[in-house]
Amino acid sequence: MLTTSAPAVTDIKHGRDRALCAAGGALAAALVWAVEVPLLGIHLSFRFGAGHIQTIAVGQVIGVTVAASLLGWLLLALLERRAPRARLIWTIIALAVLVASLSLPLAVATTTSAVAGLIVLHLTIGAAVIPSMAHTAVVKAHGLSVRPGLPADQPR
Repeated sequence: MLTTSAPAVTDIKHGRDRALCAAGGALAAALVWAVEVPLLGIHLSFRFGAGHIQTIAVGQVIGVTVAASLLGWLLLALLERRAPRARLIWTIIALAVLVASLSLPLAVATTTSAVAGLIVLHLTIGAAVIPSMAHTAVVKAHGLSVRPGLPADQPR
């Protein structure tokens, strides 16, 4: 019986690419926060109901971005195992989540500048993570799993 280690190598590369998507989203979020808060002087503050006003720090922005990216990675991995058009389904779900997330700043931000700043933050993260993560998706062509950048007949 002949075995090969090629699948492990491409799986490691595949995981690395997705981890870079999450890191890139976090970097984009931190850069936008750095422009909005210290440079433009926007106070990214929000209030839920009658609670206290809270300000969003850069660590929170990075943490939530990484957590959301990892959840997106998990969903994509599950869809790749169970759905024939995983990339399309994942992209539609990711865009729907992005649109839904835009309602949160509208509902809880305390100032107009905070609303605008948070919407820009959400859109920037979506623009960084969604296309790059979707690009890493395994595409099934005629029953074969094809990773981006590999010909269909190359071992995985």
